[in-house]
Amino acid sequence: QSIGCDDYLGSDKVVDKCGICGGDNTACKVVSGVFKHTLTNLGYHKIVEIPEGATKINITEMYKSNNYLALRSRSGRSIINGNWAIDRPGRYEGGGTMFTYKRPNEISSTAGESFLADGPTNEVLDVYMIHQQPNPGIHYEYIIPGENVISPQLLAHRRPGEPLNGQLEIPEGTNHEDEDLHRETGTLTGQSPGSFPVIQPGRFSSHQPENQVPAVQPPRQNREHNWKQIGKTECTTTCGKGSQYPIFHCVNRVTHEEVPEGYCDSSTKPIPEEEACNLFPCPAFWDIGEWSECSKTCGLGMQHRQILCRQMYANRTLTVQQYRCQHLEKPETTSTCQLKICSEWQIRTEWTSCSVPCGVGQRTRDVKCVSNLGDVVDDEECNMKLRPNDIENCDMGPCAKSWFLTEWSDRCSAECGDGVRTRSVVCMTNHVSSLPLEGCGHNRPADTTACSNGPCAGRLEWFAGSWTQCSTECGSGTQQREVICIRKTEGNFDVLNPYECSYLERPPSQQSCYLKPCGAKWFHTEWSTCSKSCEGGFRVREVRCLSDDMTPSTQCDPQLKPEEKEPCNTQDCVPEMDENCKDKYYNCNVVVQARLCVYTYYKTACCASCTRVANRQSGFLGRR
Repeated sequence: QSIGCDDYLGSDKVVDKCGICGGDNTACKVVSGVFKHTLTNLGYHKIVEIPEGATKINITEMYKSNNYLALRSRSGRSIINGNWAIDRPGRYEGGGTMFTYKRPNEISSTAGESFLADGPTNEVLDVYMIHQQPNPGIHYEYIIPGENVISPQLLAHRRPGEPLNGQLEIPEGTNHEDEDLHRETGTLTGQSPGSFPVIQPGRFSSHQPENQVPAVQPPRQNREHNWKQIGKTECTTTCGKGSQYPIFHCVNRVTHEEVPEGYCDSSTKPIPEEEACNLFPCPAFWDIGEWSECSKTCGLGMQHRQILCRQMYANRTLTVQQYRCQHLEKPETTSTCQLKICSEWQIRTEWTSCSVPCGVGQRTRDVKCVSNLGDVVDDEECNMKLRPNDIENCDMGPCAKSWFLTEWSDRCSAECGDGVRTRSVVCMTNHVSSLPLEGCGHNRPADTTACSNGPCAGRLEWFAGSWTQCSTECGSGTQQREVICIRKTEGNFDVLNPYECSYLERPPSQQSCYLKPCGAKWFHTEWSTCSKSCEGGFRVREVRCLSDDMTPSTQCDPQLKPEEKEPCNTQDCVPEMDENCKDKYYNCNVVVQARLCVYTYYKTACCASCTRVANRQSGFLGRR
């Protein structure tokens, strides 16, 4: 059978929420509520007052916030989170009870802070909130005893048969003499019946309230054995004020040898009293708080934690100045963190071809935002500041307008026989001058011309001679060699027609060559048409300095720059005399004066006079 809360076998009594054995929850009062006030100022704000004698205390934040709960006694002593110092979660003694301070993991939990205590409290306590952000709501609840309710402190010392809920339990069969003794005892102690438990004589152990008149003890007898202190228990702590108790053993009074405890009277065994020990403070240590939430939901972020210098004394951990922890390496207060990999930009294709064949156009490529699982997601999930360009300008070079040429090379490609000389020919945009130049068209100037250094001596078979010098001293050129079909005879060689060797693979007779970069060189266009046909006109051409890759350069020698303008048609204007152009009338001078030469009849009849006047007017306009 089970034992009830009244210590009787087979009893089904249990302690109710008021702490009363066999009670019906009516002997106490539950006080609860929610503090939802809107606060504006930062700092400590009082939430609720916990009265003396309160039990089952529960102070809980509705959900997680950056605020903190704090607890202080009415005397002004800080119990938890006082003086702007945040304590670690744990157990803290205050108000005659032990409070459990909980602060769930800041990353994985959404629950708020809480204070829990069984009570009862022996003084008034005040609960505060350190306000830093909007109040999420604070739920509070505690139980206080009703009127004429036994103090919960005395319940722990109650024995079977002691008064319960302020009433003395008298078992059946108790005679009236016991009742009279009960009344006499209450009168003797100066207390009214029911104010605190009264123990009936001879029925229970020797527990008595402090104001109870002690019973008369019988005279001490001379015994052979007695109790002796032989030492103390080990201190509960190595520093910071612990506790220890004396150890009593039964010994022979004469020899002081230890004997079994049954030899001594157990009722005379001294009750061990607590003694303080190791009063010196413990070394300070770094108290490491929980890491805060990561500053970023993906990618590399930062998290913080609180590091306090703490020191333990009298079973209480106190926050002290940081210099006391200077003998220890301080842990890091910040750290990098990464909850998951962010989505990132990926370039899916290469650049397309330029949109124009010449000049400035655009080209594109495919850029997508891809999650850490490889899925294409919206661009907003990636950092737009880091997005690679998916379109850019491209320069395909100037569009063609004019042919630009270099001078002919000085060397012939063949040391003997027929060879070639070369020059560079480039079609480029005319964007410098306003000369009357036309588009490049299909009439590309030749870049090779024939040359000869005299006849070559006789050669041998399909016979290939040595390569000639490169046609240019720098840049791209060509090399030539003689390839002939010969027949070897005794002591001689006969040269045959090439078709005789057509069944054989003919060696190449020309190849490209490149000695070194030329650097910048002068290029020029063809001369324009002369501005006048006689009496001195001029013609022009455009000259540019181009590098090896045919881009404009400034590295050409200015002294070698070809002329851009030169005179032309410097001969005098002499009219051509036509033998058939004669005056048919003697008075053609009158026709000229009358300005009749504009008519076909007079222009023919007075041909010489009209032609002479026309040439004279053309020369006058040319000089203008």
